[in-house]
Amino acid sequence: MPPSDPADSGRPTVNRRAFVKTAAGAVAARQFLTSALRAQSTPQHDGMIYRPLGRTGVRVSAIGFGGFHLGRPTLGELDGIQLLRQAVDRGITFMDNCWDYNNGESEVRMGKALAGGYRNKVFLMTKIDGRTRAAAAQQIDESLQRLGTDHVDLMQFHEVIRLEDPDRIFAEGGAMEAMLAARQAGKVRFIGFTGHKDPYVHLRMLDMARKHNFRFDTVQMPLNVMDAHFRSFAREVLPVLTREGIAPLGMKCFGDHDILNSNTVKPIEALHYCLNLPIAVQITGIDSQQVLDQALEAVRTFRPLSQAEVAGILDRTRAAAENGKYELYKTTTRNDGTAHNPQLLG
Repeated sequence: MPPSDPADSGRPTVNRRAFVKTAAGAVAARQFLTSALRAQSTPQHDGMIYRPLGRTGVRVSAIGFGGFHLGRPTLGELDGIQLLRQAVDRGITFMDNCWDYNNGESEVRMGKALAGGYRNKVFLMTKIDGRTRAAAAQQIDESLQRLGTDHVDLMQFHEVIRLEDPDRIFAEGGAMEAMLAARQAGKVRFIGFTGHKDPYVHLRMLDMARKHNFRFDTVQMPLNVMDAHFRSFAREVLPVLTREGIAPLGMKCFGDHDILNSNTVKPIEALHYCLNLPIAVQITGIDSQQVLDQALEAVRTFRPLSQAEVAGILDRTRAAAENGKYELYKTTTRNDGTAHNPQLLG
């Protein structure tokens, strides 16, 4: 792929009228959801809701099983395997993971859990950090080996959090070359990217993709009751993905528990807010029976929220959301694994 224009290394060249930094984007998204949920969401097994994954033709569970927590040392391997298999048995099909989670332990455990026929029951996603073709290709192969599979359904570029990340990924000799080669070889079905820092970076990544005549299948980002007020992915990015048919994947519903510590919302309420957005999946970390039951109960009891209900939640969280106090993944480097370990980028 040709190198990108160095002049593009600043903020994204977006039409501000298209990506308005106002409530209009969120309102449009909610209006879209009301009809989309009723027309396209399918309640099935154990009350689970299944939604279309953008234009891929695939339907996935509205709740995704977050892979990071699966590899934590506080969760025993056998307990983690049992928990994941129970989640699948109860209707969760979307599996989230990453090459760098817990130094690979999360992928290893997920691979073991998906053995014995479970692999065919799920939509498997993982992520890579590499920004060069060589680093990305190596990480793709390592992920497949750990997961015990010859392909993943979705591979995403992880932590697109710097304005230069899109340039590196799409540059000649960059990671996109490895990703496209993996897709051609049947190792990857769909391609996406993730990030948690600033919606401008997401918009720039999408802009860079357009310049290279490429359309992502998915985009993952933090979506929660605080995000609506501060550096909002829901306001800036979600309407773009909806318009272009790219599947939005939500994460950080609880913001590493910080959002719940604000005492502005309860867990089920926070999950309902996320499920009310026009997303394909809300990924949540599951590391105990209680947390799994809570996520499934949120789906079972979910009904599209009225505008008054959404407004009430946003009114309650507005003051707490100021300055990103409870969204430390945006305002600090706490969650920036590739910043702490730049060698992962290649």
